[in-house]
Amino acid sequence: MKLIIDNKIPYIRTHAERLGECTFLPGAAITAADVRDADVLIVRTRTKVNRQLLEGSRVQLVVSATIGFDHLDTEYLEEAGIAWKNCPGCNAGSVAQYVESALLVLHQQGIVNLRNGPTVGVVGVGHVGSRVAATCAALGCSVLRNDPPRQQREGGFFVSLAQIQAEADIITFHTPLTKEGPFATLGMAGSGFFEGLQRQPVILNTARGGVVDEGALEQALDAGRVRASVIDTWENEPNISRSLLQKVLVGTPHIAGYSADGKANATRMALEAVARHFGLHETFCVEPPCLSPGVELSADPLERKLQLYNPMRDSEALKAHPERFEWFRENYPLRREA
Repeated sequence: MKLIIDNKIPYIRTHAERLGECTFLPGAAITAADVRDADVLIVRTRTKVNRQLLEGSRVQLVVSATIGFDHLDTEYLEEAGIAWKNCPGCNAGSVAQYVESALLVLHQQGIVNLRNGPTVGVVGVGHVGSRVAATCAALGCSVLRNDPPRQQREGGFFVSLAQIQAEADIITFHTPLTKEGPFATLGMAGSGFFEGLQRQPVILNTARGGVVDEGALEQALDAGRVRASVIDTWENEPNISRSLLQKVLVGTPHIAGYSADGKANATRMALEAVARHFGLHETFCVEPPCLSPGVELSADPLERKLQLYNPMRDSEALKAHPERFEWFRENYPLRREA
């Protein structure tokens, strides 16, 4: 078996070599010539997987070591009979840590008061949104959950987006980016959404760029309809809006899911997807590195959380050098969830 693998997928090299002959390449630079005689392609979001890349190749399986899969042309893959897999839930804990730390920063700066039990609206309650909702509840927040596709499938207690617009002090987005169908999410937080807000909430987007219309968000910040914003996923990455970056409280380079724990989960799930597809009886134990022994963590639980991860560090770096968006992603430091 021959595998072409994004060379920035962490902790994968020695494990993947158990499956076959591996070639590791920069994700954005993988070409049709590279994959022509490959059986498996393992990528991240920077590889656009479509007809142009795969037509005429012998690729049988594409695996994205990420939650999102909007970089995969799934319609083409299904038409061509090429199996594809993503890694749902792999970095749910990491994104929940990011949101929790962002809320602690907001509390420190007096923008929200976690002691008063603010209302958080979670838009999209899948693997990640469910974990975020539980984290917010553990902080003492009241949580409103909005997920029309789940509500249609399962029933249960979900609220409308209008109720979140009316009641939430904090609104956090955790949907996939979809462009068609009754539950399309592209631009769901647009000008009409912001005009309907009633409580001057904080807006967080760790879902996908394009779920929140950045022009509309910037106008809402300028008009005071939004109190503050935390943005990790952007339209037009890596060429992000510099004006919006300077206006948000926290702006980070699409790294909410980048804890070492989340990366290890994604790598394990990707390799296991390959093994399952080819009927191989292989399991993988992918362990992230430990923190430096010299790191002393506080006994205070909230202080400890910000010691483990404070998004202001990433934000300050990106605001100082937005042109290094991709560099920050590719050279992200070790971050553990606990």
